[in-house]
Amino acid sequence: MSAVAAAIGEPARTRMLYCLMDGRARTSTELAIVARVSPSTASVHLGRLKEQHLVKVLNQGKCRYYSLEGPQVAAALEALTVIAGEPRRPYLPRTPLELREARSCYDHLAGALGVALHECFLDLGWLGGSDNAYTLTPEGAQGFAALGLDVDSLRAQRRRFACACLDWSERRPHLAGALGAGLLAAAMKRKWLSKHLDSRALNVTATGRRELKRRFALENW
Repeated sequence: MSAVAAAIGEPARTRMLYCLMDGRARTSTELAIVARVSPSTASVHLGRLKEQHLVKVLNQGKCRYYSLEGPQVAAALEALTVIAGEPRRPYLPRTPLELREARSCYDHLAGALGVALHECFLDLGWLGGSDNAYTLTPEGAQGFAALGLDVDSLRAQRRRFACACLDWSERRPHLAGALGAGLLAAAMKRKWLSKHLDSRALNVTATGRRELKRRFALENW
């Protein structure tokens, strides 16, 4: 307990941890700015936090993203926040609005819409397993089939079937893998989404807004 408390109690590390309380991941460079230390010093601090199982790291391309190890860490920090009376600042993304709302990430859906759908799939109990390798529950297999996805064909592809992909604007995961690609393809085929001519941004059509509300109670698109 004393080792964990010491890791949390150092001011720079405290600032890093509370910055991650919104559930979004950040790079060591971003956390260095938050902690008001140099990048090299930030790496040392993050190593200490990782050693005490307070943060985890996700390698994505050339970037390393840090987030809280799990809900138990967030709960402990939240309790300390109540005792200390320290308010948290909301995360303010700087991504252009059209890219933030909905866009393609390689061949799957990203942006706020992709994140919202991923959370819906989890809440509905469609996805099982871990975020590195999702499995489909019986409800999930039925649900995705109702969206027009050929689940058996997607499983047969020589790639990861389903996994979480960290969204660079929302800093929360969206659905990737063959299942994520199938979802985007189905949404395009059903004309829920349309592409911008000169960017990765996606428009949600009137049909898409209606179906998102009817099927998933999503009303913001």
